[in-house]
Amino acid sequence: MTLVLTLALGVYVSNRLLTHWLLVGGLEQDYIHQKSDIQSILASHAVETQKHPLQELQGLRPSLSSETLAHSPVSSRTIAEIRKVLEHKYVDSTILDTSLVYPSKDVNDSSGLPRFAQIDWLAENKLTSVRTLNHAWAAFNSDRPLTIVPDMTWFGAFGSNAIVVFNPDKSQGVSPSLVLLVTQSGILKSLSGLIWSISAAIGVLCLISFAFAAILLWMRFYDQVRTNSNFQYLAHHDTLTGLPNRAVFNAKLAEALRLAQAKASNVGVMLIDVDKFKEINDTHGHGIGDVFLQVVGERLQTVFHKHLVARLSGDEFAVLMTSVSDPARMTRLAADMIAATTAPCIIDGNEIKLSLSIGIARATDGSWRVSRLLHCADLALYNAKHSGRSTFSWYTPGLDAEAQKRKEVENGLVKALKLDQFKLLYQPQYALRDGTLRGYEALVRWEHPSKGEIRPDLFIPIAEDCGLIDEIGTWVLNNACREAMLWEDLNRRVAVNVSAAQFVAGETQKRVAQALHNSGLDPSRLEIEITESLLISNTEAVIETLRQIHDMGVSIAMDDFGTGYSSLSYLSLFPFDKIKIDQTFVQNLGKDPSTDAIVTSIVGLGRSLNVTITAEGVETEEQAVLLSAAGCDLVQGYMFGKPDSVKRHESDFPVFPHNEDGGFWFPQQRKKAPEAPKITLSPSLAQYATISDTPESDKAESVTG
Repeated sequence: MTLVLTLALGVYVSNRLLTHWLLVGGLEQDYIHQKSDIQSILASHAVETQKHPLQELQGLRPSLSSETLAHSPVSSRTIAEIRKVLEHKYVDSTILDTSLVYPSKDVNDSSGLPRFAQIDWLAENKLTSVRTLNHAWAAFNSDRPLTIVPDMTWFGAFGSNAIVVFNPDKSQGVSPSLVLLVTQSGILKSLSGLIWSISAAIGVLCLISFAFAAILLWMRFYDQVRTNSNFQYLAHHDTLTGLPNRAVFNAKLAEALRLAQAKASNVGVMLIDVDKFKEINDTHGHGIGDVFLQVVGERLQTVFHKHLVARLSGDEFAVLMTSVSDPARMTRLAADMIAATTAPCIIDGNEIKLSLSIGIARATDGSWRVSRLLHCADLALYNAKHSGRSTFSWYTPGLDAEAQKRKEVENGLVKALKLDQFKLLYQPQYALRDGTLRGYEALVRWEHPSKGEIRPDLFIPIAEDCGLIDEIGTWVLNNACREAMLWEDLNRRVAVNVSAAQFVAGETQKRVAQALHNSGLDPSRLEIEITESLLISNTEAVIETLRQIHDMGVSIAMDDFGTGYSSLSYLSLFPFDKIKIDQTFVQNLGKDPSTDAIVTSIVGLGRSLNVTITAEGVETEEQAVLLSAAGCDLVQGYMFGKPDSVKRHESDFPVFPHNEDGGFWFPQQRKKAPEAPKITLSPSLAQYATISDTPESDKAESVTG
């Protein structure tokens, strides 16, 4: 608007100035021819005045009447000459009135006013602006021989008349100036078409100039404007999915809670996490992972199209529900979302399994806050993920107690690392062929100062969730190598588990090398056990890390083979030295024909690949016999020894005698039962007791006989 007003003002001002300039030029063209004649007449009058000085001179208005001539101090001859000159025919103007005006300093005037002020054209409404007389007065006092003064107001309105001032040559003596009142409407009318054409051209030029300037400014600030716009968008949206970000979600949730408190309504929140997204990234690359997140965002918007869907972090999304907040409908929506994940997700020809875990929380009164509601939804999400994933879970007050326990375990683990409250126990591994003790698997225990010994299955998952598994795993590796160097039998091997959560490509091999260097342990005595879940990523970095560990002379074992993501293709990714059969198969040996076939197949596969086969969780003699018959190499389990100190295991070796009949070795006899403790009798009973070396059978016969 300001630009338009400025443009209009510029065009108007230029129009008025142009009109004034053309009007002055046109009138000058009419009266410039009389300039020399008028000056000659006035000069002649000045000569006469010097010969016959005037006693009193005053301004005259020669109306060319006899009365004017009679009272005029100007000679009749001069008046006649002026009349003759002014009789010239003018093109665009007409002389309306004339005045002969002397300079005030040369006239005895008691009033003190200039004779020019006696002109009454303004009072007679022949002029519209007093500015016209002021300009004419300035022209009268100047040395210019001819001056045109158009009648124009200060805001640009033109009158119908103008003033023409003829000044004499003042070097010739005292002489009056000739002031004419002439018309200007005619010349204004003749110039109107030209003036408006030129004004239009000026307007167009101004418009073009403004447009050009605007283009230059836009080009100058376009990048800045676009950058600011991008900043505004990035401040409120996720760049990958286009969904609102955490800041927007928190603000909307806070507003929804305020409205719910005022209206006594409910607000529901769902936290949604993509299951095993890291494995998708590692397997297919981050590019496909990004597209996968976009697909997740689109499906969320499809199911929750009436609700606010936001992306909070990498693979975590959230849904705010205000119009639907009753448990039944929220449960239905969560079930619909789980069902929507069953549709195939194909990206670049790769079909990727889509699995989501959902945690649901609901604010039921005005006491809820944003942080509390999100915390409850997060507890429900955690419960859903630990309930098998690809499901949803509601928040219940009991989850707070579980979260508190987890928090206590997390804090306790931090202290345990600082105070060295961990210890290692070892479970022996026996060879079925000859019954020899080959080595041990290192198992960590937490010696809690008040709760006693805590098993790893209670704290390792929490350590993986809170990021402490790295430190614990490094502690286990270093201490297992250090303690193995102190064993009496330096032929025993030690196996250390490395979970997928603590395995870092490019770093794990450095930690293994550092542990071997610090302890001085022979690399051939160390065995690293990994699970199949680590190989699901199938990345070159993981394989290269394993190869570097293997090149040190360290053995690599695949733990829990046959469970989880088991695939024969994994065995081709890396030349493993050992395969460990999971205890879930061992427990069903002899009970389930399919389990017997699976174990036999795994052993046969190991034979063909020249890989050692170890069975875990052997607890009965029957299991050991069947494994021996199948050709299994090593066994470990409670039957051969529970996790304990190496000193205790060495003192119990051998647990079972060798098979002296030849063939494969397997347990044939259990250890002898310990002798019964001696009983000390009281003196009153000792007198009736008889000490005899007769065998128990003989005693029985004597009693019965």
